[in-house]
Amino acid sequence: MIPETAFDALSSVLEGRVSRSKSDLDLHGRSETWFPHTPPDAVVYPESTQEVSQIMGICHAHHIPVTAWGAGTSLEGQTLATSGGIVVDFAHMNRILRVNDADMDCRVQPGVTREQLNTELRASGLMFPVDPGANASIGGMTMTRASGTTAVRYGTMRDNVIGLTVVLADGRVIETGSRARKSSAGYDLTALMVGSEGTLGLVTEVGLRLHGQPEAISAGVCAFDTIEAAVSTVIATIQYGIPMARIEFLDTKSVEAVNKYSGADFPLKPHLFVEFHGSDAGVVEQSEAFGELVSDFGGSPFQWATKPEDRTALWTMRHNAYYACLALKKGCKGLVTDICVPISKLAEAVEETAADIAASTLEGPILGHVGDGNFHAILLLDPEQPADLVEAKRLGERMAERALALGGTITGEHGIGMGKRSLMAREHGEGWEVMGALKAALDPTNILNPGKLVP
Repeated sequence: MIPETAFDALSSVLEGRVSRSKSDLDLHGRSETWFPHTPPDAVVYPESTQEVSQIMGICHAHHIPVTAWGAGTSLEGQTLATSGGIVVDFAHMNRILRVNDADMDCRVQPGVTREQLNTELRASGLMFPVDPGANASIGGMTMTRASGTTAVRYGTMRDNVIGLTVVLADGRVIETGSRARKSSAGYDLTALMVGSEGTLGLVTEVGLRLHGQPEAISAGVCAFDTIEAAVSTVIATIQYGIPMARIEFLDTKSVEAVNKYSGADFPLKPHLFVEFHGSDAGVVEQSEAFGELVSDFGGSPFQWATKPEDRTALWTMRHNAYYACLALKKGCKGLVTDICVPISKLAEAVEETAADIAASTLEGPILGHVGDGNFHAILLLDPEQPADLVEAKRLGERMAERALALGGTITGEHGIGMGKRSLMAREHGEGWEVMGALKAALDPTNILNPGKLVP
């Protein structure tokens, strides 16, 4: 519990923007996936870096746990206050501070969402391309090192964050990175913070690399008779160097879910959803080259979507695939796991995962951003049946072990949180202990998101 003296100090700093109402606590205790409801003791709403610094100073003095909250869309329990304390909700820190058109970068507060940013950028001819599907906050995307459908062309948050303002556990404020395109000046603290899941500091400003809006965009859908044919097409596309902007895989069960949820009528077969960015001539050339590969692997002719509204409808269906899969089983929860493997091992990883799920007691649609070797299994479980959670965890662990055996990683984009924390030593060995040492150095009283990511 929060001591009343600390609560009074927080209330004084934030002028009433401290809440202990049941509705606020309930909202900030929820998760997008299977984790149990875990409300904090209080929620605070800062409006500036200075206020965040004062909050951390108070919490450091009173040993109060602190968990950051952006849009609450993380999938591994990163935003749950498992040790109580306060949740710092950045909803009021949602300003775009500046856009530098000539240098193609910008500076934003952490509560800005990716859709909000791209709406603001529309007239500038620039865009922020990282697209995890959900309308996540930039702060949350930074802290989980998010990626998504466009990572195959534009990279992940690791590639697009150029600098940060960070408040440390004791209230100190540091600046990392710069607007220069490269630097050799010491440790890369920006890279250290990106993906740290709020365990090392609270991000209050984010510098982002922007990209030019493409002259032409075309998107398409094609079906295959087998998973092997679809995934082999992806591998060949990457190896031939065809510059895809997005290339997404949906297995038959995912397609069934999308059809039911969105009123689509895709054939009940594995599908690829693809998109090309570039000049008019370049997009045509890329589309034709990809079409030849699809034909070589026995895929169906494309259903093209060239009008903006048709493309939007197509990718909205893909982005809603998680909720579509949940709708397959009334009242279910999802244990959503993801792995990433070298592209040459993708077919093996997907097929063996599909075989494991087929032999289990659970349904588990498979889909993912296969252009960079990353895919997900949405394991559907009944929250009233403890055996379902045990089986889902077993399948997730099998996926992780397979990824490591194939030279990959236990998570390509969802992060660790508490859902995959038990697997970290297997991937990193002594390196995980080094992460713990860094955490102890920056947060010696362990108040920043305790119980997540590190030993």
